[in-house]
Amino acid sequence: MAENPGRTSVQCILVPGLGLDERSLRRLRARVPAGVVLLPGMGGAEPVPSLEELADRLLAALGEGPVVLVGHSQSCQVVVAAAARDRRVVAVVLLGPTTDPRLRSAWGLTRRWLRTALAEPWWLVPLVVAQWWSTGPRAMAALWRAAAPDDVRRRLSAVAVPVTVLRGTRDRLCPHDWAARLAAAAPQGRLVEVPGAAHMTPMTHPDAVAAVLPGPAASR
Repeated sequence: MAENPGRTSVQCILVPGLGLDERSLRRLRARVPAGVVLLPGMGGAEPVPSLEELADRLLAALGEGPVVLVGHSQSCQVVVAAAARDRRVVAVVLLGPTTDPRLRSAWGLTRRWLRTALAEPWWLVPLVVAQWWSTGPRAMAALWRAAAPDDVRRRLSAVAVPVTVLRGTRDRLCPHDWAARLAAAAPQGRLVEVPGAAHMTPMTHPDAVAAVLPGPAASR
């Protein structure tokens, strides 16, 4: 059957979280055809530039579009910054966005991280540590300094496409109240919560994540 010329395929682009790389998205990609863009501090060990330049690099890696941008954890801020200024982006999915201002202090971040880590399955530990080791603490710390102060709620108000915020109910890095505020900040935002999941949803609950991603085709 001939392909409908009035329809065009939508490409799904995944961006790993802080210190993570394509290995964190392997189970999700087995369920959803998607590309991966690695950036400094998110799979790349090179020096981390400003948030605006990270968004520029993400946009430069995209094809002609249309594109669904999917961010996880710290990369959600980069995804939102990119989506707010590019018409190729037709939808945004934010997985456990760690942009809560309460996490900007060392104590607040450490306390929430420990509570969330204890809620993750044990088999995740060596997989995550291997990725952190590859990215390196210098790049991870630099990414946090570059992205944490950014006002992602303000940026979301300028994102006119559908935005899905997904969090696990045991995720203390992305608590319910913060995720709800982000979903409400987007003109077309919605909140989805995955029962029993913590922060690493692409690795632990790939089916739930795949279920919220837009379909492979959209009308022009």
